[in-house]
Amino acid sequence: MNELGYIESLKRRILIVDDEEINREILGHILEQNYEIAYADNGETAMSMLEDGGGRFSLILLDLLMPVMDGFTVLERIRGNERLTGIPVIVMTSEKPAEVRSIKLGADDFITKPYDMPEVILARCERIIQLYEDKSIIRSAEKDDLTGLYTREFFQEYVTRIDTYVGNRPMDAVVCNIEHFHMLNEMYGRKKGDRVLQATAAALFSLLGPEDIIGSRPDADYYYFYLPHRDSYEEIPELVQARLAERIGIPGIRIRMGIYQTVNKTRPAEHRFDHAKLACDRIRGDYTRQILVYSREMNERDLYEERLIHDIDAAIANRDLIVYYQPKYNIRGEEPQLCSAEALIRWRHPELGMISPGDFIPLFESNGLIQKLDHYVWEEAAAQIGRWKKELGRAVPVSVNMSRVDIYDPELEQRFLGLLQENDLTPADLMLEVTESAYADDAQGLIDVVNRLREQGFRIEMDDFGTGYSSLNMITTIPIDVLKMDMIFIRNMNRDEKSLRLVELVLEIAEFLKVPVVAEGVEDKAQVEQLRKMGCDIIQGYYFSKPVPPEEFEAFIRKG
Repeated sequence: MNELGYIESLKRRILIVDDEEINREILGHILEQNYEIAYADNGETAMSMLEDGGGRFSLILLDLLMPVMDGFTVLERIRGNERLTGIPVIVMTSEKPAEVRSIKLGADDFITKPYDMPEVILARCERIIQLYEDKSIIRSAEKDDLTGLYTREFFQEYVTRIDTYVGNRPMDAVVCNIEHFHMLNEMYGRKKGDRVLQATAAALFSLLGPEDIIGSRPDADYYYFYLPHRDSYEEIPELVQARLAERIGIPGIRIRMGIYQTVNKTRPAEHRFDHAKLACDRIRGDYTRQILVYSREMNERDLYEERLIHDIDAAIANRDLIVYYQPKYNIRGEEPQLCSAEALIRWRHPELGMISPGDFIPLFESNGLIQKLDHYVWEEAAAQIGRWKKELGRAVPVSVNMSRVDIYDPELEQRFLGLLQENDLTPADLMLEVTESAYADDAQGLIDVVNRLREQGFRIEMDDFGTGYSSLNMITTIPIDVLKMDMIFIRNMNRDEKSLRLVELVLEIAEFLKVPVVAEGVEDKAQVEQLRKMGCDIIQGYYFSKPVPPEEFEAFIRKG
């Protein structure tokens, strides 16, 4: 028997309260086949039974005219007892005037004396019990037990209802979040974390309203509020934080808010709060501001990014994503010599035109789609190197990027080895770039992966060196074969003494590690000559070429 069937099979308990023994017997005989019956011959006895174990009763059948304590007093006592108000009451009477008074005191239905229609009595009892049990289930699902705010589903339903009542009145959707709440749980324990959640809900509700406002806690540390439009929310986060510090005793709890003002009521409630949450999440970790208002520009950007996410699979299938190649030249000899290239992705969208990598790469890094993009680039680059080898008799090594998410792929090593085998390549043909900042996330884990790849013969380039988070003592333990110096140092090296000195420091570090340096973003001859004098090995930048499609890059290979 499943859980629902088990619950339905349980016998409900009914309390029959009547001073006439014959009436108790008649009702008991009608109901005893379906219910467990208890009896009381007056209101005082009934109240004693209810207060001792009221939660065990599903229904009360109550006579009104009794000695010791009448039915009206029982109704008043039940209404004043929070534990008992959830038990439905059917009044038994033959007096019509008594029905009105009983309704005002909280009675749910009536059975008319004498009891000459057993099937009607049984049907009314079944109906009232079912209605109250359904109502109780709905009530328990409607509110969050911890904060008393609505759950997600009921909140959205009530937002829709409110719109029908307020008409054209402008409304705001507000989303609030407790920054780094998981850290509070770890530091102070779940019990205190629950107190923070409760106190935050209470503070937000009172400061934003409390009139004409409804709230929800749809997720662990997020709060949604729907309220009449207000021009400013600037003071709210600091006031909430002050209350939390005072009542919970934890200083430094930070609240951030995203606000969608004067919502478009033609949009579903869920979409309105998606907009507010987007604004709230945009300032995660930004300690210069605690509030962000959702704007039309943000909406347009949001739609644009959603379009890119939606179109990525079609772009791969239709080969709208094109791998470009930017040459790298060794400048240590008399004449610069082509020595390798970097694979860089471009998106030629059939409707949006050329899309900047700055638009889609950070987006895909944030949502995990970057791995799909990386795999595409690896496959395209490996296939292209293989074609150049067959058609031109030679090729140059090509660097491809490994994102953070790639590092934790258990199939990473086999994936690269498979690409070499499929395209008749050697590990020397495919170089792997890892950004310096990636080492800061899980240094030892990344080092282990990189070491295994190097054991297979792959060369590892540390990209964007000097802009990440590697400490100097880490540099000696990180397994790398090439340092790539970020273009930010190159841009001002001939105009700024500090920038020039930083370039010298990077070159000195590389010399100490006995690895070559690739200088990115080199644009003019003066930079080339300066870097040559300072001992830089390899140049990449517009001075030699911008990134070009594979058919144009062939010209560099032919020239050697």
